[in-house]
Amino acid sequence: MPQSLLRLADLAAARGTSFVLEPDAAERASLADTLGIVSIKKLRFAGKLSPQGRKDWHLSAQLGATVVQDCVVTLDPVTTRIDEDVTRQYLADLPEPTGTEVEMPEDDTTEPLPDSIDLYAVLAEALALALPLYPRATGAELGQSVYTEKGVAPLTDEAARPFAGLGALRDRLKDNDG
Repeated sequence: MPQSLLRLADLAAARGTSFVLEPDAAERASLADTLGIVSIKKLRFAGKLSPQGRKDWHLSAQLGATVVQDCVVTLDPVTTRIDEDVTRQYLADLPEPTGTEVEMPEDDTTEPLPDSIDLYAVLAEALALALPLYPRATGAELGQSVYTEKGVAPLTDEAARPFAGLGALRDRLKDNDG
């Protein structure tokens, strides 16, 4: 894989730096293992790291991947194509968090300016965030399972609804009045 660690002091501040990362099969397998998925068939991360102002940097890239995950219902393999735009702002004057509690900023693309940027780490983070949380094979449905003791009416989704028993209560009250 090409150099993925870019030391900002070594970059051409006037024109920025373009990059393309295309991990080989072994690197894709290692990343798939780290992410807890079956495999990564294709993976490409390409973009540009450009200076902004005197100290700050802007990363703009495209992440393309074909991943295989287990279906959450059947455990069959599910192939998903991911195409994501990735943006990061590295700011020199970003205040450092103080104390034990940290408030999450609204802009999650902004980070403190490091000495160097690991493009592979940015790729891995962007891919992890883009993965489907609950991949499903075509036609896979959960269905409904009901378990209870013999002789006891099972609690179904329909019966658990907040107003499900009001109709029966109304009917019983009418019978008692009449």
